[in-house]
Amino acid sequence: MQLASRVTQVTPSLTLAITAKAKEMKAQGIDVCSFSSGEPDFDTPQHIKEAAASALAQGKTKYGPVAGEPGLRQAIAKKLNHDNRLNYNAENIIVTNGGKHSLYNLMVALIETGDEVIIPAPYWLSYPEMVKLAEGIPVIVDTTSETDYKITPEQLRQAITPKTKLFVLNSPSNPTGTVYNPDEIKALAQVIVDHDLWVVSDEIYEKILYDGVEHISIGSLGEKIFQRTLISNGFAKSYSMTGWRMGYLAGPEPLIKAISTVQSHSTSNVCTFAQYGAIAALESPDSPPCLQTMLDAFTQRRQVILERIRAIPQLSCPTPMGAFYVFIDISQTGLNSLEFCDGLLEKQQVAAIPGKAFGADNCIRLSYATDLESIEKGMDRIETFVNQL
Repeated sequence: MQLASRVTQVTPSLTLAITAKAKEMKAQGIDVCSFSSGEPDFDTPQHIKEAAASALAQGKTKYGPVAGEPGLRQAIAKKLNHDNRLNYNAENIIVTNGGKHSLYNLMVALIETGDEVIIPAPYWLSYPEMVKLAEGIPVIVDTTSETDYKITPEQLRQAITPKTKLFVLNSPSNPTGTVYNPDEIKALAQVIVDHDLWVVSDEIYEKILYDGVEHISIGSLGEKIFQRTLISNGFAKSYSMTGWRMGYLAGPEPLIKAISTVQSHSTSNVCTFAQYGAIAALESPDSPPCLQTMLDAFTQRRQVILERIRAIPQLSCPTPMGAFYVFIDISQTGLNSLEFCDGLLEKQQVAAIPGKAFGADNCIRLSYATDLESIEKGMDRIETFVNQL
């Protein structure tokens, strides 16, 4: 079969493949410790589920507006104004089938053949593949642990060419947990304004932060950068709603209208009654306590997993200040990330994600969105595996 060339250029998701393999092994009765999943191990808060169930019972089961229920778009705009100091109205919002869908829609609507998109590495593995599907060119800029895997303003400036159209910013970061501070965000914003680029800020982990660190939305730093900013976000991580597929994109109204046209010919509206659950997530007074419960657990797990990693001389990693991942340098083991993860799963039944998927073959990603017992058991196995190399 002759497939379209755009498909053959795209790499399948290693994250989903390894997570699926781990689940298959578990179904076979094998005791697998999985650090692969990028989703909170908590149930969706009850008040959110009840809001969706109520909408379902009320017959909210029909087609809805392509860009989302008016009440949800308004609630998202209010949230962005209040939490992020971003002056958006409902017309600046489109509700999408997860945060990933918002980014894909953006690439299709904004990127033309040959346009360059600057992506700092390590990166979330879907960014460059989406650019390729839009027939753009991903320009990967490598960062190091010495800078906490943050791109510098000078690196960004040097990567810009006449074909550069978009810069992808992810803070807090998947896979590293890196969070840019206000001065760093401000310096990047100045480069973007100076070169008249677009920036999409992926803020899906914005509420999962540690040690008093503050999330800064780049579009809040002035009118010039605001006019060039797009915000991708969703409900998956902060409200443990991964399976709900509830995301959104915020930006200038003409671009949002163009993305709505794209969505009208692909998925149309997001599941109607699920959107009422999202409204409850944003508007209910029960939401902040539920988020704090998750955050308290992640904080404790982060401390435990960092202590265990640092007790293994061949491994090292920066302290993540957001999200729920550790990005571990395995270069001292002499293995690349695929060799390490394949051996770890085969010999010790521990699932981890190779850093190769994120543009860093000398690292692996572990998710600590799992219980403490599994973290301790899994780290015991990782220590055994490394010591036997």
